[in-house]
Amino acid sequence: MTIEQIYTGCLAQGAYYIRSGNEAVIIDPLREVDSYIERARNDGATIKYILETHFHADFVSGHLDLAAKTGATIVFGPTAAPKFKAHIAIDGEELKVGNVTFKVLHTPGHTMESTTYLLKDEDGNDVAIFTGDTLFLGDVGRPDLAQKAAHLTKEQLAGLLFDSLHSKIIPLADSITVYPAHGAGSACGKNMSKDTVDTLGHQKQTNYALRASMSREEFVNEVTDGLEAPPAYFPENVRMNKEGYESIDKVIKSGTQPLTTEEFELIANETGALILDTRSANDFRMGFIPNSINIGIEGSFAPWVGALIPGVNQPLLIVSDKGREEEVVTRLARVGYDNTLGYLNKGFESWVAAGKEIDTINSITAVDLSNKLTKDTIIIDVRKQSEFQAEHVEGAINLPLDFINDHLAEIPKQGKIFVHCAGGYRSMIAISILKARGWDNLIDVSGGFKAIAETAIPRTNFVCAK
Repeated sequence: MTIEQIYTGCLAQGAYYIRSGNEAVIIDPLREVDSYIERARNDGATIKYILETHFHADFVSGHLDLAAKTGATIVFGPTAAPKFKAHIAIDGEELKVGNVTFKVLHTPGHTMESTTYLLKDEDGNDVAIFTGDTLFLGDVGRPDLAQKAAHLTKEQLAGLLFDSLHSKIIPLADSITVYPAHGAGSACGKNMSKDTVDTLGHQKQTNYALRASMSREEFVNEVTDGLEAPPAYFPENVRMNKEGYESIDKVIKSGTQPLTTEEFELIANETGALILDTRSANDFRMGFIPNSINIGIEGSFAPWVGALIPGVNQPLLIVSDKGREEEVVTRLARVGYDNTLGYLNKGFESWVAAGKEIDTINSITAVDLSNKLTKDTIIIDVRKQSEFQAEHVEGAINLPLDFINDHLAEIPKQGKIFVHCAGGYRSMIAISILKARGWDNLIDVSGGFKAIAETAIPRTNFVCAK
């Protein structure tokens, strides 16, 4: 038997390939599926099942394309009602794959159809659980995402999650391996570990949500406490996973059309497409197409696109480093942004060579900022609230990038405003968004808070009252 975790860092997502004999299953596949097919082919195996733990919110799964290319059966847990052909398993049902068995454990709470798959070896021994978003390492799935679909409150869903954990998962042996769908960095939980594999016994000892002494009421209170609003694209991804979507092969083909500068400019003007520049923050700062938005491909690219670009149907035009165009289109498709109209052939250099208008971002070092600092200096910190609370520049305004679109009225258009994040990635995204909307008074603090921490700029943190 082979168990392989296929972890994608930019999405903090784990898919799984399990083979026994000449049969295999894929659990929670990413949208680009050829690598799974190749794995099975190299092993001389047929993909029999595509096991989905639930309708994912943070990415578009590859179940439809994988089923179309392999003939494998898509499996969802009880209560799921997809708009395409799938096997809806019942609680306790067993699925044979080669010499091993997957037992379906219905574990509602994160969503109503959420399901954990218990893997049993050739001798019937429990080996591992694939928990989806029901159980993470260090946390459990947030219970607020499925409120509308379930017609329940987040507290009611949290109660169901408590019941699922205590009736289906906690009674299992400590030696069982836990394979979750996500790790640290995912917005599907709030306290996830950086580890991606653990034993159930260790989780019982260390995961706050699995405390033996925890009552149902305490669980509901703790699991629902401190939840931030989910990214806006989550409901759209759920819809696509449930109702269907365009084949990624077609999406990539249409999105990787090379465009001359004239074609690029014409399409931008005629369609109102958003120009997405995926180069590094430093390259973008030194020169970019006016009104374009910078979200660098090297960071948490897809989640930031989903959080900041309203509507997965938004038409996009791509500026990227040469040779990375298909990677950009693929990573956009992972979160449902399928309406890419093409990319600027030969990159930003072709725009410059054509004599087209360009724009730049003003920047300042942390040392120079410290020399200019007065009591009237406006500093905007776009890090998360938790980062800001740990330590921040005295007098700085915290406007987390995740919700920058909701706080535009709080940002003055007069006077110089200095913007920073931790290292420069998020601040450049924020400045590009604001500059495209008419702010011309923003200055990026080079190196972000990491550079600021090495200066004499006064800093403070929040002190909780006792």
